Amino acid sequence: MKRSTERILTTHAGRLDGPAELREKTGAIMAGRSSDLEAVRPLVRRAMIDILSQQAEAGIDIVSDGELGKLGFGRAYYGRRLSGLEARPLKPGESGWMGQGSGERAEFAEFYKELNFLPEPKERAICAGPITYIGEQEVANDLQLFQSALAAAKSRPEEAFMCVLAPGWLEHFFHNEYYASDEQYLFALADAMKHEYKAIVDAGFILQIDDPALPDTYDMIVPRPTIEEYRKFAEVRVEAVNLALSGLREDRVRYHICWGSWHGPHTHDLPLKHLVDLMLKVKAGAYSVEAANPRHEHEWKVWKEVKLPDGKILIPGVVSHASNVVEHPELVADRIALYASLVGRENVIAGTDCGMGLRVHPQICWAKLKALGEGAALASKQLWPR
Repeated sequence: MKRSTERILTTHAGRLDGPAELREKTGAIMAGRSSDLEAVRPLVRRAMIDILSQQAEAGIDIVSDGELGKLGFGRAYYGRRLSGLEARPLKPGESGWMGQGSGERAEFAEFYKELNFLPEPKERAICAGPITYIGEQEVANDLQLFQSALAAAKSRPEEAFMCVLAPGWLEHFFHNEYYASDEQYLFALADAMKHEYKAIVDAGFILQIDDPALPDTYDMIVPRPTIEEYRKFAEVRVEAVNLALSGLREDRVRYHICWGSWHGPHTHDLPLKHLVDLMLKVKAGAYSVEAANPRHEHEWKVWKEVKLPDGKILIPGVVSHASNVVEHPELVADRIALYASLVGRENVIAGTDCGMGLRVHPQICWAKLKALGEGAALASKQLWPR
């Protein structure tokens, strides 16, 4: 994994949007209105080539495939990769997904109701049988598609990465109705997903593990646990992701946490200080954290007390998905310089809070990534004076 040895390198958290036609077709697949994956795949490749060029134009050094190949979501996507997943009708009084019972949704019930923030699901996705990995061909297709797009694109990035969900985040989407305990289920997910993690690293890409669950589950457990109770819960999730990463070089893995990408108040987010040590136990070479949105920007102070382990990289978000306001490059540079002063310039890669795709309009996304690139260039001049 490359470091910021001569200038501040830039990256982002993964998801990007393709053109309107692709967004419409993939949206139909995600909503269950269409299942014609083959008709969409040629659009995906063309869009992937385009976004690789756009990332280069914006000044992004470490690029992704935009997760454009992730056609569908939930069972529609992971049902092609994991056995044992099914869906059933909701029972009376039952929620379709874990976040429906959060403290924030209770506190801001009118806000969520009026905005129809997330449609009420009619089914519950469940684990109804043994979890095994059946996605060998799926991940092979993903890798070939990204490699092909990189070869066809004119840009030559410093590095490229691909995102995969952590076992603990997958646990959110598929309720356990098969295993004797949630821990057995969690480790079955880890044992299955390790095959996809390894395939990505073996193909020469950086693997990004997406794990919003590490901080975000805190407000979804009812009744709310104490901090110590939750830390014990989270520590098991760290053990699971480390099991799935066994045998992989840490410097080919980066680990991303956030507090959920929805545009809500986030007043119930668990502070970073309560889990930063657990995050640093993950066997990764770099850690991507939210650092720009209004609920977490102040948490740079955590790094005054917590030492980034030797050889590790911090990827603070210096532009955010949480607002349509495009950050000024000077502000971006200030944020980068602050983190460089805390953990060392060579240990900072400038990133985004979360994926921009599906969260802000594509025009806003590219403006924010351009501000990220320009801000990193300004910070580099400050940090490597000639």
